[in-house]
Amino acid sequence: MWWLIPVGIIAILFLVVIIRTLMFKPKAAIAADQPAEEFDGEKAVSDLCELVRCKTVSYEDKSLEDDEEFKKLIALLPSLYPSVFRTCSLLELPDRALLFKWTGKTDNDPAVMMAHYDVVPADANGWETDPFEPVIKDGAVFGRGTLDTKVTFCGILSAAEKLISEGFTPENTVYFAFSGGEEVNGKGAINIVDYFEQNGITPSFVVDEGGAVVEDVFPGVKGACALVGIAEKGLMNVEYTCLSSGGHASAPKPKTPVDTLAKACVKVVKNPFKSHLSAPVAKMFDTLGRHSTFVFKMIFANLWLFYPVLDMICKSSGGDLNALMRTTVAFTQMNGSAAPNVIPPKASLVSNMRLNPLDTTDSALEYLKKTVNDDSVQVNMLIGNNPSRISVTDCLGWEKVCSAIANTWRGAIVSPYLMVQCSDSRHYGRISDKVFRFSAMDLTKEERATIHGNNEHIRIETLKRTVEFYIRLMRQC
Repeated sequence: MWWLIPVGIIAILFLVVIIRTLMFKPKAAIAADQPAEEFDGEKAVSDLCELVRCKTVSYEDKSLEDDEEFKKLIALLPSLYPSVFRTCSLLELPDRALLFKWTGKTDNDPAVMMAHYDVVPADANGWETDPFEPVIKDGAVFGRGTLDTKVTFCGILSAAEKLISEGFTPENTVYFAFSGGEEVNGKGAINIVDYFEQNGITPSFVVDEGGAVVEDVFPGVKGACALVGIAEKGLMNVEYTCLSSGGHASAPKPKTPVDTLAKACVKVVKNPFKSHLSAPVAKMFDTLGRHSTFVFKMIFANLWLFYPVLDMICKSSGGDLNALMRTTVAFTQMNGSAAPNVIPPKASLVSNMRLNPLDTTDSALEYLKKTVNDDSVQVNMLIGNNPSRISVTDCLGWEKVCSAIANTWRGAIVSPYLMVQCSDSRHYGRISDKVFRFSAMDLTKEERATIHGNNEHIRIETLKRTVEFYIRLMRQC
């Protein structure tokens, strides 16, 4: 009868899993009972087109930039948003930073709304239209920056223009913080944070680009999900270098630098970083998992038991889900000999890494060295920054953002998540733990693919909802 003991244990375990799964129900929905917002949507479309016409392309090599185009955009703003300029003060800080202050009835709990007005380069040969001469077709505006992020730049100022022209004054001061060098990790946002810090200004919450309203991005959930980043992964570029005496390729020695680096590359790829369930991802699973199908709900309700299964799914599928769970390594550059018949005296690889919130640049570099385990391969960090501070969600700022989302995109599930890209908002961790990363747009997979790509475009109805979101958010400030 001894076999009854393990059978009993399995039966109890099964019962616990089923009960926990059945209790894993969706949380109460956020109230979505606010009336519709009326505003001039066509003007917002026209304004966005004017902004896109300014070729505010940022480059690592500053000599390639056209400073006149940046000045052109700034000079254009008073005519597009006259009420904003009559009411708000504008402080221009170094590195093309713009800081508008909309003084409220009190300065006690100011809000900060961010965007950047620089864009990445566009190869006109790959576009169906001129990337800097916006075209409206098929219900969308085509042009560089329509998604990243002149749309939110336009949305913020359009919302403020509408509210100010109606005589609205926010309860608390609102700052509009814009950077002209985000795409190249410029110092504009840093200079704004320095200004806040030096003047004792602590934001009640900060909103910047990040997640969006998307579908089919979470296992077992088909409906729309509004993903709000409460942290972002760290960034790290690592170089792997191997030296040799060189020589003619006709008589190679047993190991060339390229051979050695190839083995190092394979070792790193075959030994991915250990997964970590960070707080932002745990909150995402706890929110969206409750809306999933029964099998996935069972996994997310019982991660204490099924975490290895989830980890296996993530590793095999790759992509976004895997990126949420671990530090990722993508080999992106290789360099060797200048001629095909010469063994290189020096060869190198470069990997781009995104660090899980529970890893650091130091721990990641140590793991790579241990994994490569070859003294002939030098492993060095080129650039790096640690993961951002994790924001809290049990605060009024979070509730305001969620309310504005729920009332703009009715029926969408609002959830925290971990942003795998980098943004200017990471610098605000110095002064706030209430930094929320949400690009106020509903985007399809195809539309998201045009960010930094060819034929970038935004649907007009999406642009209008962006303005609506910011109107709702500003009314709560």
